[in-house]
Amino acid sequence: MSGITFAYGEGALRREVLREVDLSIAPGEIVLLTGPSGSGKTTLLTLIGALRAMQDGQARVLGQELSGASESDRVKLRGRIGFIFQNHNLLGFLTARQNVAMSLELHGGMSEGERLTRAGEMLSAVGLADHAEKPPSRLSGGQRQRVAVARALAGEPGLILADEPTAALDKVSGQEVVRLLRDLAKTRGVPILLVTHDPRILDIADRIVAMEDGRIVQPAKAA
Repeated sequence: MSGITFAYGEGALRREVLREVDLSIAPGEIVLLTGPSGSGKTTLLTLIGALRAMQDGQARVLGQELSGASESDRVKLRGRIGFIFQNHNLLGFLTARQNVAMSLELHGGMSEGERLTRAGEMLSAVGLADHAEKPPSRLSGGQRQRVAVARALAGEPGLILADEPTAALDKVSGQEVVRLLRDLAKTRGVPILLVTHDPRILDIADRIVAMEDGRIVQPAKAA
């Protein structure tokens, strides 16, 4: 990303939330994005994830230029990105397996049976093989977030974007989630950009990038 500027509103109500942001992430690199609320972290994440249209600057994500990209191009790119949010966003009327399988519907050529099989494999990979047929209401907070991780990974994404994935979890559950993400980055070369306020997970980062008032203020190596 180069020279990314983004504002909400127009005229007297215009509020600039990103100002000339430059950021690069290498394959397999885990980058933590930190900073106070309102500093622009989540807005930056949504631009990288093609969830909203670019305004000013240049951004190339997984080979796709986002500046001037059409909505259909952005939809295709979103299918290659795994998203993990603080609120796991699982559907309560579906089982864990069905929640994961649903994320594969954007991937053509897979039958329902193949999607469910793949979902079961991903739940096994995150340690939830025995919970695949349970609805979210019968899972703990940590288990629900692991389902969300499995859902993000099921389509073999080229990039993972995570927004406060451990904020609602206790220390043990949070460490389990970040361990899964770290293993993914290192074994498959998938880059991960993770927005967090959680000081307990800073040690997984290859790099910590701090934001303040819409700008990157302190790129630094993790200790």
